[in-house]
Amino acid sequence: MTTAVAAPFRFFSLQVARTRRLGPSLVRVTFAGADLHAFHSGGRDQSLSLFLPHPGQREPAVPLELGEGWWQGWRELPDDVRAVMRSYTLRALRRNPDEIDIDFALHGVEPDAPAPAGPASRWASRATAGDRVLLLGPAVADNRAIRFRPPADTDLVVLWGDETAVPAATAVLESLPPGTRVRAWLEVPHAGDVQEVRTAADAEITWLVRHDGAPMAVDAVREARLPDAGRPYVWLAGESGRVKALRRHFTAERGIDRRRVTFVGYWRRGMTEEQLRAAE
Repeated sequence: MTTAVAAPFRFFSLQVARTRRLGPSLVRVTFAGADLHAFHSGGRDQSLSLFLPHPGQREPAVPLELGEGWWQGWRELPDDVRAVMRSYTLRALRRNPDEIDIDFALHGVEPDAPAPAGPASRWASRATAGDRVLLLGPAVADNRAIRFRPPADTDLVVLWGDETAVPAATAVLESLPPGTRVRAWLEVPHAGDVQEVRTAADAEITWLVRHDGAPMAVDAVREARLPDAGRPYVWLAGESGRVKALRRHFTAERGIDRRRVTFVGYWRRGMTEEQLRAAE
């Protein structure tokens, strides 16, 4: 007798149900789809791959008819046809009805932006109900695209994330059980991007607002006194350069075991996601 094993990831055809602006730099897009009942995730920083259409396309161009050969077929499509692929984290999953939320950082859409918006920011800033996307996401709750995994003996959780990691960080905070000690720094461009975080954890959360001249990343963390802890767990996510600098700070300057530090570079300053993937 054999037992069928579900593939950990699969494609989901989704439509925009609604959008909500969270601040000058953040927008929440809620997606629905007939097969979202098969979407499962047990992690709060669940990574997803989102495929978006180009302007003028009704839906993203991904050759799903090629089966396991879709990736090569997708890469061979012309640049102006091939669906835009970007990595995001799941903000929320709800049932009855089945919906997911993804929060988008709108880099470049502000009037004073130093660089033009990328294709995903442009799409998210203009998304309306009915817009179609493809999502490559988990069909198995415990999967390798979940990075937040504190050891069972953790006595302090330390978090840092910029606006691209705020969705994952706030989802993590909301999921932590009562009594969990947390020290968190969340960095955003504008004061209007600061969100209320509802958590049962014993959490101290500091919002760093770049346009208000707040000390950033390593400086703010280096100056802080952490609660006494013998077995801390550190989660860092956002711009790659800052993530690496913070990892060095926690391991070299604070002496935290490297095995208890999770670090994820969601983006790199001056590089597109395509360039970042090519450099890996």
